[in-house]
Amino acid sequence: MALIVFLAAGCASSREESGALTGAAVGAVLGSTLGKGRGRALGVWLGAVVGASIGATIGKYMDEQDRMRTAEVLETKRTHTSTTWVNPDTRNSYTVTPTRTYEVAGDPCREFTMDAQIGGKTEQIYGTACRQADGSWKVIK
Repeated sequence: MALIVFLAAGCASSREESGALTGAAVGAVLGSTLGKGRGRALGVWLGAVVGASIGATIGKYMDEQDRMRTAEVLETKRTHTSTTWVNPDTRNSYTVTPTRTYEVAGDPCREFTMDAQIGGKTEQIYGTACRQADGSWKVIK
């Protein structure tokens, strides 16, 4: 996905699948850090399931304009600076906040949060995206 080539997990064929894959990965990581001992495996599993559901919902409703806005935030906004917009066609709103910036092999990567208000429900996603050689952003976590 161009903007969130970023919510695109290479082999996924739709925005919903890309969002689900990204959400599952983020949820699994969060579940892993929250779970302790034997509960860690359960935390990973639950985190992946919940994350996939949230990610699929967000991915399903983000259009090209939303993905381009997200990429713009990652490219141009300072860490801890939130950017909010409302999609004029869908009336969904998004707030993206880069939370940490670092480099991998000379290319910038950014951790971020995204709050999405879709159909009156607010969902929050945590992720990491890195700029690719072609200038697009790809979610890696």
